[in-house]
Amino acid sequence: MEKLKIEIPVILPQVPNEKDTCVERLISKLEEKDGIEKVHIADEKADATPQLCFHYDPDVISIDRIQSMAEQTGAKITEKYGHLLIEVKGIRHTRQARTIEKNLLGIKGVLEASVNAAGMIRLEYNKKETSFDHISERLKKDTLKIKKSSSADENGFNRRQPIDNSKDREQTGDANHKHKEGESHGAGEEHSHEHGGIFGKNTELIFSIICGALLGIGFGLSYVDSIPDWVSLSLYIGAYFFGGYFTAKEAIETVAKGGFEIDFLMLVAAIGAAILGEWAEGALLLFLFSLGHALEHYAMNKARKSIAALADLAPKTALLKKGGKTEEVGIEKLSIGDIIVVKPNSKISADGVVVNGKSSVNQAPITGESVPVDKFPVEDTSKEYSQDDEIKDENRVFAGTINGNNTLEVKVIKEAKDSTLSRLVKLVNEAQTQKSPTQLLTDKFEKYFVPSVLILVGILLFAFLVIDEPFSASFYRAMAVLVAASPCALAISTPSAVLSGVARAAKGGVLIKGGRPLEDLGELTALAFDKTGTLTEGKPKLTQIVALGNLSEEELLKIAVAVESLSDHPLAKAVVRDGKEILNGKEIPEASNLEAVLGKGIKASLGKDEIYVGNLDLYQDLDDNKPSDNITGKVRELEGGGNTTMLIRKNKEFIGIIALMDTPRESAKATLIKLKELGIKRMIMLTGDNQKVADAVAKEIGLTDAWGSLLPEEKVEAIKKLKEQESKVAMIGDGVNDAPAMANSTVGIAMGAAGSDVALETADIALMADKLETLPFAIGLSRKAKAIIKQNLWVSLGIVSLLIPATIFGWANIGIAVVIHEGSTLLVVFNALRLLAYKKS
Repeated sequence: MEKLKIEIPVILPQVPNEKDTCVERLISKLEEKDGIEKVHIADEKADATPQLCFHYDPDVISIDRIQSMAEQTGAKITEKYGHLLIEVKGIRHTRQARTIEKNLLGIKGVLEASVNAAGMIRLEYNKKETSFDHISERLKKDTLKIKKSSSADENGFNRRQPIDNSKDREQTGDANHKHKEGESHGAGEEHSHEHGGIFGKNTELIFSIICGALLGIGFGLSYVDSIPDWVSLSLYIGAYFFGGYFTAKEAIETVAKGGFEIDFLMLVAAIGAAILGEWAEGALLLFLFSLGHALEHYAMNKARKSIAALADLAPKTALLKKGGKTEEVGIEKLSIGDIIVVKPNSKISADGVVVNGKSSVNQAPITGESVPVDKFPVEDTSKEYSQDDEIKDENRVFAGTINGNNTLEVKVIKEAKDSTLSRLVKLVNEAQTQKSPTQLLTDKFEKYFVPSVLILVGILLFAFLVIDEPFSASFYRAMAVLVAASPCALAISTPSAVLSGVARAAKGGVLIKGGRPLEDLGELTALAFDKTGTLTEGKPKLTQIVALGNLSEEELLKIAVAVESLSDHPLAKAVVRDGKEILNGKEIPEASNLEAVLGKGIKASLGKDEIYVGNLDLYQDLDDNKPSDNITGKVRELEGGGNTTMLIRKNKEFIGIIALMDTPRESAKATLIKLKELGIKRMIMLTGDNQKVADAVAKEIGLTDAWGSLLPEEKVEAIKKLKEQESKVAMIGDGVNDAPAMANSTVGIAMGAAGSDVALETADIALMADKLETLPFAIGLSRKAKAIIKQNLWVSLGIVSLLIPATIFGWANIGIAVVIHEGSTLLVVFNALRLLAYKKS
């Protein structure tokens, strides 16, 4: 038997990843063919592209036949099955997302659907049974607006269609407006009225505030004897309208489709309270419930911005070089093999290899490397590199990275839709559609709780047919049970704790985007850290000055600062900055005649002397005067400690070594000690820097593990591995490359000032002041919040379980039920408010 590997996108260009069910269908079909013993997904990937590995008998079937058969079989599957990734606007909370998912799965031909509250929808469907238009109509009925959609049918799963923003088209705005399959709305198509409300996207929150204001005024006026009762009643009715508008809207829509949610039960409970004369109770219920919804919706809007921010990193145009002339074109028009010109201090437009020019490139947005990387042209500029897996780092550049001070010419090796940055966007999109176990558990609870209460109340309404009592008595009992069973305390128990926890966190310099990360962070025992800008300062600093011979450290530093002041390299700037600070105003000689040897060092004149500053490679090619084994050993020792070294030579004499390092934050070691005290058992560093640097930093600050030389995709795999080992893991980072890793972690935590917009938008928690020492505070607060949420749930459910039988058997009337329910509501709220007094340890 022999083996053959074929890239999956060649056979199935539509699928989002190798885990898609279409890949399983393809493998099943191909294994039925004569001569093919086994087909499986290869363990190794070519340039992160998944492959199928064929085990075949060459005497029975040829390579060409396998290739042709695979493509034909893949074409049939592609023709039958479609995939959609849709971004919509209008999902307010997780319960609505679950309802929409149920509605989509009810469409004949939809095989798989996943909807999350952030507005991302992932679908797989049978093209022969349904279409994009049919799915769009279903979304329109759910009052959703399509912002973006990507369809594999025409464009490949990741490609976004260019949008003409001059046309203000809304999927819900015009019944006659139709999309072709795969057509998308652009990111720029934002609409001011999220729910069609008069206050735009903040209508729900403003309605809730108005409800609370009317409730408070009405309740206060009810104690003023000189004011008629109808005044308070009118204010309560107004509070009902504003607090119950969106709840009633959702409840009616859900009931009309044959479903029940807590929204409906809350509405019935409020109406029941009004019928029984407890207007304040009902208004308070609607106020607290609507406020919780509004805050959840506000938090979800933050997550929606992550994809747009990530995509904005790539420039929209490129300077295409043809026939000695340059022309500005859209990046989507670039083809593999095109040559683009990258001007100094501008973003690189495409993944490629350098074919002309030398420069330093800031790759931090993609790889997280702490210092710019020197880039050189490839040796063979005519070679096709798109399929080359062995491109040297010094030759490769990525879209979205920032060029230094020199012009580069780059040969494109990937189309825009396949660039590293595009993969990052895709990873975040897919991760957003993955559901948490907590959400599934809540769904299951609500599914049974609401109908059970309604059935019980319905039975009690007809109790007069069984026992000797009038209908009014049965109605009274049924309403008492409904009040007793209405989840007033249950509805506010978690939102109040979340609100208090988020408020206290904000006061302490931590932004927590909702209840899920607050709860999950309270259960974590493993943390994964990015290095640059998270555990370290993110800025190279002068760490060692080693004078050789009879020269003093001060004299060596003066020479180094004099020469490096002529260079604009980031490491040179660090030497000058820190050197002048150490010298504290002492006179520095003036150097001249700078000559740069990119990637190796520099040469300059200092008086009558020739000064060389660079790495060991500089002196290997310079002349026969090589550094001694002793000097080389000292350089290697410093590098082994995670330093970047510069060996300095004056004429023929080696006079010293200076070393720089992206030094750990001063607070890092103490912070990690506090985290251990809080119960964090594993602390792992994930970094794009080399393993030696990773090990050195880990040893210095006390990490349990350090994993180096990781690309963004490998960080995602590392997070997945940690989740398998530890169940839950948080990712703390600051760069764009952290976005997919954060999305795949249980909780994504972004550093503040040092973090990118993308990381901040994608993360669940942000340390706003860029202080790592606030992390133990956030985790401690989350642990306290988790405990309080559990306490509140026990109290609210316990009260309900006691009151229901008490009201059924007549041991408690409506008055007692309302008082106890009101008391339980106040109890869980005041319990949650204890979080506001949480102190940093």
